[in-house]
Amino acid sequence: MRTSDGWPARLHVVTGKGGTGKTTVAAALALALAEGGRRSLLVEVEGRQGIAPLFDTGPLPYQELAVATRPGGGEVRALAVDPEEALLEYLDMFYKLGMAGKALKKFGAIDFATTIAPGMRDVLVTGKVKEATTRTENGRRVYDAVILDAPPTGRIGRFLNVTAETARLAKMGPIKTQSEGVAAFLRSPMTAVHVVTLLEEMPVQETADAIDELSALRISVGKVIVNAGQPALLPTGKVSQGELRRGLVAAGLPADRDTVAGLHAEASAYLTRRTVEEGLRAELVALDQPMVELPYLPGGVDLAGLDLLAAALNPPDHPDTLG
Repeated sequence: MRTSDGWPARLHVVTGKGGTGKTTVAAALALALAEGGRRSLLVEVEGRQGIAPLFDTGPLPYQELAVATRPGGGEVRALAVDPEEALLEYLDMFYKLGMAGKALKKFGAIDFATTIAPGMRDVLVTGKVKEATTRTENGRRVYDAVILDAPPTGRIGRFLNVTAETARLAKMGPIKTQSEGVAAFLRSPMTAVHVVTLLEEMPVQETADAIDELSALRISVGKVIVNAGQPALLPTGKVSQGELRRGLVAAGLPADRDTVAGLHAEASAYLTRRTVEEGLRAELVALDQPMVELPYLPGGVDLAGLDLLAAALNPPDHPDTLG
């Protein structure tokens, strides 16, 4: 594994407040980390099937499927982790239940187990993610990087803190052993949690809260990713109606009183909002985490848009920044 200051981890957990575009960012990161002939795995765990539309494919099964290729022979695979299927896999791995496991599912035992012990779901999901990240074939890692589209910031600490969740479930045995292994992996240098935000008050506050929570849990925070940034449209300071009128006249545009007044009101509102955004950006900088800013995609998110975001996440002047 090559390490650098860019994206040194092998498991990249992407979280963020709902509505910040964390799934889109996770998909773009999977594309970026598959450059140069590498293979990445993009995993979702909330049952929303948010990845499939981004890659213009059908709903993802509990199976690792190729969804995109990259120049140089790189490949992105995707997986939707289903807790029931993960539990069957777990039971077969540790208890060799085989067909008996399928019978358990038929009679509803799987749903019963994960309902009475909600923390079990997170253990199974994170255990599957760890297995994919550390899997080898012929002495080599199957995936150069795994990107997890994780639950939002309000739940990320509980989701990743599998040791505390399983302490209420088992004092010994395979469940305890697996959870301890997953917990150690999530706290190792192989894992980094990246927090996606917008330059808005609530997402920035939740970003700060999530970083505090993750730090208290001794889970490494990677980058703060500011999504949907827009270039400055006006210089800082105030804009007078006289300046606007002269500019409109010079451009050969209508410069009547109503037009100038309306444009002045919009410009003033924009400058006020920009001042707020600069203050929020300063709050993010004060968190003392590496920060990446991604552009706003006016045409919506499609494969071409994902490529633009991937390029911004891994710029050409840092070709070796992948873990």
